[in-house]
Amino acid sequence: MLQSSYINDQELMLLSRQNPQFRFERNADGTLKTMTPTGKISGNREAKAIAYLLTWVEKNNLGEVFSSSCGVKLPNGAIRSADAIFVARERLPEGWDQGEDEFLNIVPDFVIEIRSKSDNLEDLKTKMQEYIENGVKLGWLIDRKNKQALVYRADGSMTQYPEDSLLSGEGVVPGFTLSLRSML
Repeated sequence: MLQSSYINDQELMLLSRQNPQFRFERNADGTLKTMTPTGKISGNREAKAIAYLLTWVEKNNLGEVFSSSCGVKLPNGAIRSADAIFVARERLPEGWDQGEDEFLNIVPDFVIEIRSKSDNLEDLKTKMQEYIENGVKLGWLIDRKNKQALVYRADGSMTQYPEDSLLSGEGVVPGFTLSLRSML
């Protein structure tokens, strides 16, 4: 993980375009964080999470789903990207789909993070807490290494689920469920 001096939105977008082989995030203090590419299994699980979520959301006209290549601007100034992102239809502002070279400037309702082999669990827990503190209503941290999921909620609660669990979108993504085992 590389740390550097403050970087603004336009600089981060330009840097991302010039270096498509990397994934960048910006911390709340404006410093840059680079993340290593994931391996084939993590990439497969990310694709599955997006596919399952997108299929459910579109079938039920619930909103929009975004991938990990989408930067989300949080109220604290951080720009984060989760492995799968959902925003409810009624929260999407008019013209949200304009401006290709802009970060998503709305707090997601739901995020999924999948721990890859190179990810530090404590860093991911901190990231999940940051999402919740900035208005995300529900977050799943799928920890393949420990065969569990940590589910974070807007009320500040966190529940740990074992590998044989069926995860739920609760009231945030109504009706959406996912077998944790399929993501491990």
